This record gives sequence, structure tokens and C-alpha cells, in this order.
Amino acid sequence: MAARLSGQLRAIPGAVLGWDMGAALAMGRALGIPALAVVELLPVIEAEMIRKTNEKIEEGRGDGREESLRSSRR
Repeated sequence: MAARLSGQLRAIPGAVLGWDMGAALAMGRALGIPALAVVELLPVIEAEMIRKTNEKIEEGRGDGREESLRSSRR
């Protein structure tokens, strides 16, 4: 079973700012990952996840997907 942080976003309209690190630390603890390892690795992983997610959001603006997503949330 893969662990996911997808529901723990810190975001503003049109961009992801980060993930909830409290949730990430709790997930690491639940998976048995030493806290020191999580604290050392998570900032690097988070930065890449944010970069890629925001790239996908930006790509979606060009093809109408973001507007359609916004409309479905109303």
C-alpha cells in the first residue's frame, strides 16, 4: 500500500505552496521511518513535489482543465 499526502495540501487558488508537514511526520512515524530520516529528507522531496504539481497546474491552464476543475467545485 503506497502512502500519499495528496489530501494534505497547503494551497492558494492556482498553486500549491506545500504539504502539511505534521501529517507527513505522522505518516512517517506510522510507516516506521525514523523521525530524523523524515526531517532530513522531507524538505527536498516536498520541494520537488511542489514544483511538479505547480507545473501540472500551469499546463492545465492552457487546456481548460483548471477552469473545468474550478467549475466542478462550485
